[in-house]
Amino acid sequence: MNAFSTPILAVMTGRAVRFRDADEHSAIAKQPVAGPIRVGFLGIEGDEQADRKHHGGPDKAIHHYAFDHYPAWKDDLGDHPLLAAPGGFGENISTLGLTEDNVVLGDRFRLGSALIEVSHGRQPCWKLGHRFDHAPLAARIVGNRRSGWYYRVIEEGAVQAGDALELVERGLVDWPVSRLFHVLIGGGHKADPSVLPDLAAMPVLAQAWRKRAVELAA
Repeated sequence: MNAFSTPILAVMTGRAVRFRDADEHSAIAKQPVAGPIRVGFLGIEGDEQADRKHHGGPDKAIHHYAFDHYPAWKDDLGDHPLLAAPGGFGENISTLGLTEDNVVLGDRFRLGSALIEVSHGRQPCWKLGHRFDHAPLAARIVGNRRSGWYYRVIEEGAVQAGDALELVERGLVDWPVSRLFHVLIGGGHKADPSVLPDLAAMPVLAQAWRKRAVELAA
């Protein structure tokens, strides 16, 4: 994987719009962007977050979800229209060849001309279940670990669909996103609580998940 490079299938952004009730909004319904677009420290230009408490910020600048998982979701959920093309899970970046099993915490990638770093996994919430009209979806993600992951932006730049996503620096090989997600979100810490202090002290791990490690260790 030291020389891993894959084309970006789609770059997607979304605007915050009414999602469920009158006072609830979301930008989860992202659409592909045509042509180059700026990548800043807080994310891709034009991408919004309705709930700034739980979404957005430097550690959640860009959300990546593997298009590799879509066939498995079709087996689970049927031929849902949201599974016909990238974007169903509110992702900014879609590729083939990268999953939670082979992407590790701290991996650095060249995204077009930007440099990005894996900061943590994506914790699913009720909005995915509402979007797919399948309330247990978040729980199913916790079980199957098809979570997606987030990047922070190390160097700003620009990107467009068709550009390469190229691994330039390997992170913590003992911490693939799937393991990290299982330990901190899926209850895996119960079998090995000794890893929690190490996670809490990892500067590369997003602050919110370092805090979670501290709470789980208490």
